[in-house]
Amino acid sequence: MAIADALRDKRIPLNNGSGAIPAVGFGTLIPDPAATTRATIAALETGFRHLDAAERYRNEEAVGAALQTVLGAGKIRREDLFITTKLWNTNHRPERVRPAFDASRRRLQVDYVDAYLIHTPFAFQPGDEQDPRDEHGKVIYDFGVTLAETWQALERLVDDGDCKAIGLSDVTLPTLRDIVAMARIKPAVVQVESHPYLPEWELLDFCRQHGIVLLAFAPLGHGMNPKLVDNPVITSIAQRIHKTPAQVVLAWAAQRGTAFLTTSTSPSHIRENFEISSLPEDAIQEIQEGITANIRFNAVVKTGVPGFIPRAGEG
Repeated sequence: MAIADALRDKRIPLNNGSGAIPAVGFGTLIPDPAATTRATIAALETGFRHLDAAERYRNEEAVGAALQTVLGAGKIRREDLFITTKLWNTNHRPERVRPAFDASRRRLQVDYVDAYLIHTPFAFQPGDEQDPRDEHGKVIYDFGVTLAETWQALERLVDDGDCKAIGLSDVTLPTLRDIVAMARIKPAVVQVESHPYLPEWELLDFCRQHGIVLLAFAPLGHGMNPKLVDNPVITSIAQRIHKTPAQVVLAWAAQRGTAFLTTSTSPSHIRENFEISSLPEDAIQEIQEGITANIRFNAVVKTGVPGFIPRAGEG
């Protein structure tokens, strides 16, 4: 097998659940449902085998339609796919977890989910309103449930067999430590923002110690300033090895042992993001030593409210 194929087809073993997670994943946070279906079909036909969805994205039906199209054509089997979705903040109360999980499965049209993640550690007021606010526009949090109680409800999903692995998203290291300490079934996956501007080495080290896969979202910095793909360290490596800057950054993510998610509605960008190959060791060192900025682009870890942070010069 060629080196190029070895990296893009890499799977990382899980400490429980469905064997291994593909290092290269496709995120489905796309606002338009029709575009979601088209992009998801394109991703699967390109070779992506991990799809990351969420109740919060409000488009699981569109992802499910894409799955049915591709699986129905007989070219890909369900057992070759790894499907992740997430429990939203308004469903943290234990009695709401199973109904939320089942609703996601129905929308995705799958019998089981490979990984189910708590979308953020913040519980919001339970109900149908995903973004509950008071009269002053402030988020209404739910202080009547703990993250540990929500985690125990996820463990019961694994016990029942419909959910292969469970994990967390948008967490800090102290919160992850707390859950690992109390968990009967350890987190298999932790999804956080991570890229060369936010390498999260301490969190990654902890995950390695406990057999947890760190799954990076926004691995290209979400196209925000300062743009990762314009960084001189990245562009010089890309020129040298005849790859695009995006492919350099994504290869770095896979080679250091993380899985990652990219999202695009452009078939050419979808192909570009999949067609990565191993970087020379000196390039890995250059990225590690030459990029010293520490920049977080999404504030969700502080509030539970998703949102990329506008920086100077951006709208």
